[in-house]
Amino acid sequence: MRALNQRLVLDRLRHHGEATRPQIAADTGLSKPTVGQALLDLEQHGLVRAIGHSAPRPGRAAVVYRAAPEAGHIVGVDIGRRVLHAAVADLDGTVVARHEQPNRSRSGSTLLRGVAESVQRVVADAGLAPDDIVVTVLGTPGIPDVAAGSMYRAPNLPGWERPGLLHELVTVLGADGSQILVENDANLCAVGEYARGAARDVDVVACVTVGTGIGLGILVGGKLFRGAHGAAGEIADLPYGTVPAGVTAHRPGPVEVVAAGQAIVAAAHQAGLEVSTAKAVFDLARAGDHRASRVVAGEASKLAHVVSVVTAVLDPGVIVLAGGIGRNADLLSEPMRRELAAAIPKVPEVVGGQLGDDAVLVGAITIAMDTAWDLVFERRVLGRSANEAPGDPRTAPR
Repeated sequence: MRALNQRLVLDRLRHHGEATRPQIAADTGLSKPTVGQALLDLEQHGLVRAIGHSAPRPGRAAVVYRAAPEAGHIVGVDIGRRVLHAAVADLDGTVVARHEQPNRSRSGSTLLRGVAESVQRVVADAGLAPDDIVVTVLGTPGIPDVAAGSMYRAPNLPGWERPGLLHELVTVLGADGSQILVENDANLCAVGEYARGAARDVDVVACVTVGTGIGLGILVGGKLFRGAHGAAGEIADLPYGTVPAGVTAHRPGPVEVVAAGQAIVAAAHQAGLEVSTAKAVFDLARAGDHRASRVVAGEASKLAHVVSVVTAVLDPGVIVLAGGIGRNADLLSEPMRRELAAAIPKVPEVVGGQLGDDAVLVGAITIAMDTAWDLVFERRVLGRSANEAPGDPRTAPR
C-alpha cells in the first residue's frame, strides 16, 4: 500500500506538474499525512524534489514539489540509411546531448557496431555512465520480428535482416541494464509529430515518410496502430500499375520504386537534368526550373495516389508529409490536394512535418518516457534489479 501511494503521488506530479501537499491530497484523494509520507519516501529515492514554497498568503507557505526527471535517462536512436542520429534525454524528454555520424555500413554487423558506437558517444557526451540509461529506443526501417530476433522489410539497410541480428543488438546495447525497445521509424515519426509537431490533438493521424524509402505511421486516438503482424503502414508494398522492372518479390515494393528518392533522381535524368539527389531537384523547382517543376508535379501525383488509398481506409484527420522528400511540403501539398479532390470525396489536410530530422528521435523519446519512469520506480522503490524489471526487451510497448 505504501508503494501504491507513492506511485499515485508520483503520477500526479508527472502528469499535472508541480504542486503542494494539500493540492496533491485534493487531486489524489489521499490524506495529507499519507501524501506527506509518500513525498518523504519519494524524495529519499530521488524521484521528487522540493523546488520552493507557494506564493505568500496568510499562514505558513506550503512546500512545492515536482517530479525529478534527472532520476534516469533515455536514449533515442534514428537508424537512417545515410546518417545515424542519437540523443539522450531525461525522464521528462528534455534532450541533454545529441550525436550524429554517417552510416557507411555495408553489412548488418558493421551497422550494429555503428549503432553501439553512436550510443556510447552520446551517453559520454551527456556526462553519464552506461548504467544511467534506463531505456534505449531504436527507430529503424522495417518490422521487428521478435521470434526470429531480426528485422524484415528493411531492404535499404544491407544485412539488417540477418536472422538473430536483433537479438545481438539487444544484447550489446542492454549489457548495462538498459531496456531496449525497437520500433519502425515511420511509427516513431508519427508519434513525434503527434506529441510535439504538426499532428497535435488530431485523433487519426497518417504520417507518410518519403526519403530513401516510403513508410506510413498510423495513430488512432493517440495510440500507434501496428496491425496484427506489425506490418500496418508498409505502403511501399502497395501496387502501382504494373510491377516496375527490376522489382523481385516486391523488394523494394512497387510504390517505393516509383516514388522514393532514387525514382525522383531517375525522373530528373529523363527530363534532362544533371542532378545526383532528390534535394537538388526540389531546389531547382523552387528556383523556377520548369523541368524540375514537372518532375515534382509527377512526384506529387504519385504520392496523391498513395494518399488516396490511405484515406479511403483510414479517413485521417491529417496527412503529415515527413522524411527527406516529404519535407518539401511547400511544393507537394497543393498539387496533391488538387489530385485528391478529383479522386476522393473527402480530402484530408496535407501538411509538412514540423520536426524535420528530429521527428524519429522525438517519437523514440516520447514512447520511452512512461516505460522509463516505471522502471526507475521499480528499481528505486521496490528494489528490483534491471534484470528483474518486467517487459519484453525487444519491441516497443503496444
